[in-house]
Amino acid sequence: MADLLNEIPPIPEPTAGETEEEKRFNEIAELSKNGYLLLKDNRVDEAENAFRKILDLEKDNNYALVGLGDAARKRNKFREAVDYYTNCLSFHPGNNYALFGLADCYKALNQYNKAIEIWEQYLQHDDRNITVLTRVADAYRKIRNFKQSKILYLRVLDMEENNPYALIGLGHLHYDFKEYRDALYYWQKMLAVNESSVDIRVLTSIGNCHRKLKTFEQGVYYFQRALSMDENNFYALFGLADCYRGMNQQFRSVEYWNKILDKDPNNKVILTRAGDAYRNMGDYEQSQIYYQRALDIEFDVYAVLGLALISKIQGKYAEAAKSLSRLIQSDPKNYRLYLELSECQVNLGDRQAAIATLQEFQKIGIRNPLISETLDRLKA
Repeated sequence: MADLLNEIPPIPEPTAGETEEEKRFNEIAELSKNGYLLLKDNRVDEAENAFRKILDLEKDNNYALVGLGDAARKRNKFREAVDYYTNCLSFHPGNNYALFGLADCYKALNQYNKAIEIWEQYLQHDDRNITVLTRVADAYRKIRNFKQSKILYLRVLDMEENNPYALIGLGHLHYDFKEYRDALYYWQKMLAVNESSVDIRVLTSIGNCHRKLKTFEQGVYYFQRALSMDENNFYALFGLADCYRGMNQQFRSVEYWNKILDKDPNNKVILTRAGDAYRNMGDYEQSQIYYQRALDIEFDVYAVLGLALISKIQGKYAEAAKSLSRLIQSDPKNYRLYLELSECQVNLGDRQAAIATLQEFQKIGIRNPLISETLDRLKA
């Protein structure tokens, strides 16, 4: 896909004249050409020197101002680049290269509304530029404007069937809005177009759709394909572990949690997932080790919950109830904590306390069918 920021803008050729004006024109044309060639070779310092020499000759020269903006952008100095592009547009309104650069800077600064505004200006001059259309669609996706984002991605596909940026964008868009079947459609289309040279991210994205749809066995296939390309890919390892967890094959799940921990031993989320897997396998000693490793990093609700559940399984209801009561104070909207605590209270012979616990959750104003069903059963 063409990218205006990687292109050299059309620079007038030097003339054969010899007047002072023509000499200045020729010098500017030569400096512009050299500046953009240096920029293309990532010789940014030299390029900047060339562009600044142009500004000494002509303070509002559009090639120099855009060139300095592009140079600042290459250094990731986006705010500085914004100044150059804005300055150029004050002298040369509608300059495509300045508009494109300015919008891309706002995107990099996560100012998506500003980026959209500038790209929309650009599209007034060139409404069939696929590069810009996909960027605008991406920006709308970032601000969660589903309708406008989808319209623009589909417009790109009308112009260029199977455009990879539009297919990827539509996949992300539907996934972000939890429309996993639609996301899967676009990711699979992307795979079909690039089967022989598939990007690993396409495979993990398809796997994630299956994971969300709970079609875990199909997810396993794609995550395993991804691992065959990169045996240490985090998303493939996580996806496989989570799929096996969903299939209740904890012994396989823990294998992949541990592979992640081999590379990232202080990943608190993975430590608690591994702790859960060992707990579900009945290996409480190993489970406690992992939960404690997570807590040694910092407080973690799920690690404390895991330890409380082990205490509950082992019949230590008072100990579990104490931990669960503390957890409710730090996470008062987590319905599962109330259910677990009420069960401990029932086992301790205090049915009224269990009822009060569940009623306490209902006072928050969140409707939960499991809480309601359990409360009705306790009151019966």
